[in-house]
Amino acid sequence: MLERDPREGRTEVTFVLPAVTPTRPVSVVGDFNGWKPGTHELAPRPDGTRAVTVALAAEASHSFRYLAAGDYWFNDDSVESQLDGNSRLTT
Repeated sequence: MLERDPREGRTEVTFVLPAVTPTRPVSVVGDFNGWKPGTHELAPRPDGTRAVTVALAAEASHSFRYLAAGDYWFNDDSVESQLDGNSRLTT
């Protein structure tokens, strides 16, 4: 699930996953961080979910996937579209 918070010139996007799906550490990896694993690792929140917030350019499209420990890649089914096997979001 994605949470969006528009700001001047950017959008803060919070990537949210349930605490147990999967149970291993997870990071969001995409064109906004050079597809570098571990740069944006999701952290536990009080409501039982895990999340990380990333500031992205406003009015832009971004490709991303989640990467769990053990080389388990997966997409976000809540996004508007998928492109070339990746989740795609528009800010």
